[in-house]
Amino acid sequence: MSGAMQTAALAGVPSGIQSAGVWTGRRQLFIRFAGEAETATMYTSGALVRELAKISSRASFHSICAAGRDTLGNAPFLVETLTALKPTLPVMLDTDGQRPDALPPLLSLVTLVQVTVNFTSNPATEQALETLGVAAKSGVRHALVLATRDDTPDPLMLRVVEQASAVSKKTQIVVHPSPAAVDRGATLERRWASLLETASAQHPDVRLVLRVPPPAGLR
Repeated sequence: MSGAMQTAALAGVPSGIQSAGVWTGRRQLFIRFAGEAETATMYTSGALVRELAKISSRASFHSICAAGRDTLGNAPFLVETLTALKPTLPVMLDTDGQRPDALPPLLSLVTLVQVTVNFTSNPATEQALETLGVAAKSGVRHALVLATRDDTPDPLMLRVVEQASAVSKKTQIVVHPSPAAVDRGATLERRWASLLETASAQHPDVRLVLRVPPPAGLR
């Protein structure tokens, strides 16, 4: 690479178990962009390439995961890093989907685009679905993760499943029950079975998956 390298604030390059989504339970090497409350280290793309190459040469991983805060806000950094790295492992891009215009330059460099919707009182689904559509039109594998809360209404979740299905029938949809629902006991409420039954009638690939909790689980 010539000229000035792209830089980004990372919360580290940890290895661990993917806690959410399509590759839940897989051992991954993470590129974690730092959130506001996290301790950040500035990396150049060249430094990250060297770090990823060093770590991956010493241990076995299923894949590389680019995740953390505002992943697509760091798209130029990821493009430069992955172009130089030429990874032999599959690469998953995990994003909240709020920057669909930033995705195209990365599509030839990643294996899976995973759009994660964290349900709040007003989840931002319109741009998330647009990002899903960008990945679908390119032919790259794409997934939608619904990270629910205990008070997330079933009709809202089902509406998002229906909308995602309209975007692409090849969307892999993962529904994670809220942590509170799991904390109440090992047996989930019948509600989740009923939800999955209805969602499966709307879309051919919907699965209900429990998250891997920290500290083992990362994303």
